[in-house]
Amino acid sequence: MDIIKKTNILLEIEKCGVIAVLRSDSKEEALKTIDALLNGGMTGIEVTFSIPQAEEVIRETVSKYKDNAYIVVGAGTVLDAMTARIAIMAGAEFVVSPMFDSEIAEICNLYHVPYLPGCMTITEIKTALRSGVDIIKLFPASTYEPSFVDAVKGPLPQVNIMPTGGINLHNMEQWLSKGCVAVGVGGNLLAPAKTGDYDQITKLAKQYMDKYNEIKMVTA
Repeated sequence: MDIIKKTNILLEIEKCGVIAVLRSDSKEEALKTIDALLNGGMTGIEVTFSIPQAEEVIRETVSKYKDNAYIVVGAGTVLDAMTARIAIMAGAEFVVSPMFDSEIAEICNLYHVPYLPGCMTITEIKTALRSGVDIIKLFPASTYEPSFVDAVKGPLPQVNIMPTGGINLHNMEQWLSKGCVAVGVGGNLLAPAKTGDYDQITKLAKQYMDKYNEIKMVTA
């Protein structure tokens, strides 16, 4: 993956706007959920490594949708550099962790893959930026109010923020209106998978994307 492709992926993450943070009990459930999300128009997918055979889910999804340039598939809940490399070799186009890890940052920089670490403080964010991080995952966002973005962008106006954790249809506008590049969503969006109601996931994904497009029209 070259540096131009990395730049394009960062742009695609921003275009996606809403990244589905996928947690499933099995590989089969994960693949069906991804299809349902894509059918609803949600093209940013984060396959967490809490899913059994997560690297296979990434590999099969990337292969299945390789002709669709608008779909961006990344790896989440990456806790160490070894897992990051496994994810990248499986085709992950970005790597997300719940915290900042310098060794993960080094691996991602080596392969020109965007790294989105979870940070909670100005100090953590500054450390991540110094290691070449392009997007900060504010995690868990439920700990903060959207006004925290203003507080961060005061001393660090260049930082790109993606809040994750507690984001839903009712509050995503508050975060995006503060200049966040995207939001990470799980929870209620993916809950219907537990009962096999993938049609409901498609409906919810469409609601999220309709809401996102509505917000972007207002804030553009």
